[in-house]
Parts: sequence; C-alpha cells; structure tokens
Amino acid sequence: MSMMLMIHPDKCTGCHNCELGCSMEHGSDFRPKASRIHVYTWEREGFSVPMMCQQCNDAPCTTVCMPKALTRNRATGQVDLDAAKCMGCKMCVQACPFGNASWDALTSSILKCDTCNGDPACVRICPSQALAWVEDTVSAQVRKRAFATKLKNAFLEA
Repeated sequence: MSMMLMIHPDKCTGCHNCELGCSMEHGSDFRPKASRIHVYTWEREGFSVPMMCQQCNDAPCTTVCMPKALTRNRATGQVDLDAAKCMGCKMCVQACPFGNASWDALTSSILKCDTCNGDPACVRICPSQALAWVEDTVSAQVRKRAFATKLKNAFLEA
C-alpha cells in the first residue's frame, strides 16, 4: 500500500510547528530554513498553507537531474533523493513547479521532503491535523491534484 502526505489547508493555523519538527528531524536543530516543508501565509486573506514536495507523477525534478540523484522509488511511489549522487547544480530547484525543492547554503545540499521514511515528523507535530499521512487512493490523488492546481493558479495570479 502506497502512502502520501495530504494537506488540509482549511485546518492550518500558520503555527509553523511542522517546519520546526522537520528541521529537528533532519538536522537536530530548530532551523526553519532547513525544513523540507514551508508554511506560506497570506495575512490579509487570513489563511496559511503548508507546502512540501508533491511527489508529482511527472516530476520535473527527476527529468532535469543529470546525475539521477532524484528518482522515483517503485516500492513507495515517492521521489527519492540520493544525496551522494547530487552534484549541487540546483536544476531540481528551478524545475519544481511548486518551489518545493530548495537549496540549503549552510549545508550545500538540496532539501526535499523524504516523508521521514513513512513517519513524517510534520504530521506528528501538527496540532491542528492540517497534515495527514494517508493511503494513496484515487480520491486522495484527485483532491491533492485539484488543490495543487488551485495553489499554482493563485501564485500565477499574484
């Protein structure tokens, strides 16, 4: 059974706990810039949205990655990063249509959600259940894709 991270933006309070949990899980310190998840807040509109790798079916990051450091894991369906193969060209950062791959200048490495090997720290720490680790069903994919398209269009209009 394949799993996926589901975002419930209507439940997000903008607390940024997910960023802190992620940075602690991956780097043993509270450094939001080192997080693989980022919360975007529209203060005037009064809403926040946590964003992380969308594990796109046609993941552009895997297409542009010349050393093949980013590949689809057939067992989990996730896009995996092999840091040992990464040459730091940042093409994946440029290719991600959602801006969910980033470069950490402090560690000179790509930051991309790895779902914490099936136990996402962001889900565990979220006090409002705005993030969920759910079965990758057709209905979940349809909801996730619709939300991603809506968010992409919102960014294009801004």
